[in-house]
Amino acid sequence: MKKFVVSLILLGFMLLFLPACAGGTGSCSGSSKGSSGGTPTMYMCGNSFAQSSITINKGQSLKLVNNASDVHVIANGTWNNGTAQPGRESGAPEVNNVNIGGNGSATIGPFTTAGTFKLYCTVHPGMNLTVIVK
Repeated sequence: MKKFVVSLILLGFMLLFLPACAGGTGSCSGSSKGSSGGTPTMYMCGNSFAQSSITINKGQSLKLVNNASDVHVIANGTWNNGTAQPGRESGAPEVNNVNIGGNGSATIGPFTTAGTFKLYCTVHPGMNLTVIVK
C-alpha cells in the first residue's frame, strides 16, 4: 500500500513539472514558414531560429517571433566560425539591432528586391537566418 501511495505522489509531481519543462519552444518544432495575417513567420527558440532559411515573395515582410524568454538582437550579417560578420547585401532592408524580448515579435522588411539576404542574432553565436526572396 505504501508503494502505491508513493507511486501516486511521484506521478502527481511528474504531471505537474513535465509540462513546465516542455514549454517555451512552441512552434519551433513545427513549420516556421506558416503565415500570420499573410506575413511569413519565422520562430526563434533559445539560441536558434526554427530553421536556417525561409523563402518569401518579393514585397513581403518577415515576422520574427521569439518563443522563449531569451532576448534576441537581429541585424544584417552572419556568424562565420564564431565571428560576427555584420554586412548588408544590396537590396536588403536595413536591420539594425532589432531587439526582440522574451515572447515578443518584430517585423522585418519589406523585402523589395529578389535575392538572398543574411540576418543574425548578435547575442547568440551561430544564430543565422537566410532569407530567400523570389
